[in-house]
Amino acid sequence: MIVVADTSLFVALANIGQLDLLPRLFGRVLIPPQVLDELQSPKRPGTVRAFVATPPEWLEVQAPMEVEPIPDLHVGETAAISLARECHAELLVIDETQGRKAAGDRGLTVTGTIGVLEAAAKRGLVRLEDEFERLKRMGFWVNPKLLDARLALFREGRHEPETAAGQDQESQQPEE
Repeated sequence: MIVVADTSLFVALANIGQLDLLPRLFGRVLIPPQVLDELQSPKRPGTVRAFVATPPEWLEVQAPMEVEPIPDLHVGETAAISLARECHAELLVIDETQGRKAAGDRGLTVTGTIGVLEAAAKRGLVRLEDEFERLKRMGFWVNPKLLDARLALFREGRHEPETAAGQDQESQQPEE
């Protein structure tokens, strides 16, 4: 499975201590150099910078041949969308609402950090309740009420995969 990810997934999972979920769920994850640059930024938490200082084998940096300019998106988001399109990724992990919409408009299958955690919980790798609480404590830029609603649906077994572009996450702050 080819999976491309944007910055916010790594920031969130590093902050809750769950980066090891990514190789367990996807094998490997691709990021463009622009996302690597965002992860190395001095304004990122030390856990994030330490992670990318010595990236694991499952994290692959690959430059898109061409980055499509998409208005109102950060460089990491546009590069991730371009890379996902070029390598025919089965999944793009992106949290920012406008980025999710732009990716969906370009025919990409999209999920976000919430969807990754739900997939991990479905496979018994994490307790979703615990991970959502950790996201709330770290100040993840999703409305806590959305996390509560997703958890309720998950518990009832009625949750839909969190893949609809821009529909399931309410971004409260930009990632960079």
